[in-house]
Amino acid sequence: MSKVFFSVTMSLDGYMAPIERPGELYHPEWVEAWSRLQAWAFRQEFLRQNLQIGEGGETGPVNDLLRETFERTGATVIGRRMFDAGAEGWPEEAPFHTDVFVVTHRPQEPWKRPGGTTFHFVDGGIHEALDRARESAGDRDVRIGGGANTIQQYLRAGLVDEFTLAVPPVILGSGLPLFDSVDPHSLGLEAVGTLHSPEVTHLHYSVAA
Repeated sequence: MSKVFFSVTMSLDGYMAPIERPGELYHPEWVEAWSRLQAWAFRQEFLRQNLQIGEGGETGPVNDLLRETFERTGATVIGRRMFDAGAEGWPEEAPFHTDVFVVTHRPQEPWKRPGGTTFHFVDGGIHEALDRARESAGDRDVRIGGGANTIQQYLRAGLVDEFTLAVPPVILGSGLPLFDSVDPHSLGLEAVGTLHSPEVTHLHYSVAA
C-alpha cells in the first residue's frame, strides 16, 4: 500500500521557513534566510536539473536521496500559500511532474503546466485532497509538500506514515516552526535511519499507528 510522507528542511532550532511579511513574497530578509536554510539542496545536481537553474552540481548519496524522493512520489498535496509562493518562483515546467492537489478555500479550474504537472484546487479539506492524491498516485507514495501548516494538519489527523528532516547547521532564530501545534503525546516515532554529510544531516522517522 502506498505511504503518505513529507520530506522537508528544518533549521537546528526547529523552523521550516522564515516568517513571511503579509502581502510581500520574497523580500530580501526572507530570501537571505531561506537561501541559508536550503543552500545544501541547491548544490545538488538533481535539484538543479529539476528546477532548471543550471548545469553541474554535486552527486553522491545526498543527491541520490533527492532523486529517490522524487521517484517515489506519485502525487503531492500542498497548501494554498505554498502554491501562491511557488507559482512565482517555479519555472514554467513546474518541478513536480505529477498531479498536485492544493488545499484551498478558493476553488478554481485545474491548472496544467508543461512537463506533466497539473494543479488541482480542492476545497473539501485535507481528507478529500489526500483521497484524490492517493487515487492519482496509484502504487507510488503521496508527498505532503508543505507548507508547515498543511503538514501540521496531516500530522494532527494521524495521516502521515513517515517523514524525513534535512537539518543543515543553520539557526534561523525565528520563523515557521514545524511541530509547534502537534501534540507531542500523540506522535509516536521510530528512528529509521540517517544520512550525514558535512552540509546536512537527513533524519528518517516512521510514525506509529
